[in-house]
Amino acid sequence: MVIKTDLCSFSEWRIYPGHGRRFVAKDGRLFYYLNQKSRAFSARKIKSQEIQWTVAWRRLNKKIKTDEGAKKRRIRNLKVQRAIVGISLEEIRRRRKEDDKTRKAQAEQAAREIKDRKQKQIDAQKSQRKGVTSTQKVAQKAETKAAQKAAAKTAGKQKGKK
Repeated sequence: MVIKTDLCSFSEWRIYPGHGRRFVAKDGRLFYYLNQKSRAFSARKIKSQEIQWTVAWRRLNKKIKTDEGAKKRRIRNLKVQRAIVGISLEEIRRRRKEDDKTRKAQAEQAAREIKDRKQKQIDAQKSQRKGVTSTQKVAQKAETKAAQKAAAKTAGKQKGKK
């Protein structure tokens, strides 16, 4: 049969059933005390490492062998690579392996292509402007004004009919 025991919050001795007291602090923490002596020391805020009969003092002064090997070993998380939407896993690995020179070369090439595209757009706009002379522009404006006047007249006639 297994007996449930608690540890004294001050002395760290075992408290067997039917012995000791529980103390609930204002913040809700539970403290278990083996006897009035340990309860009084704790109430006076005396450190258990300063009292020779406590387990804490014996541990501090190396009277008790502590298990250093009993520390929990942390399991390291393994990095898992997954594909991102739009890029496959092979593509990600390939890009990681690239060195700085190739990256710079690719960036320069992309910049050159963008520049060329912009230059072509500017050239196309200039050629369109050259194709239309100033006299043609004046003629086009006159045509649009005439069309607007005609549209306004027909709209006015329609209002009068109602």
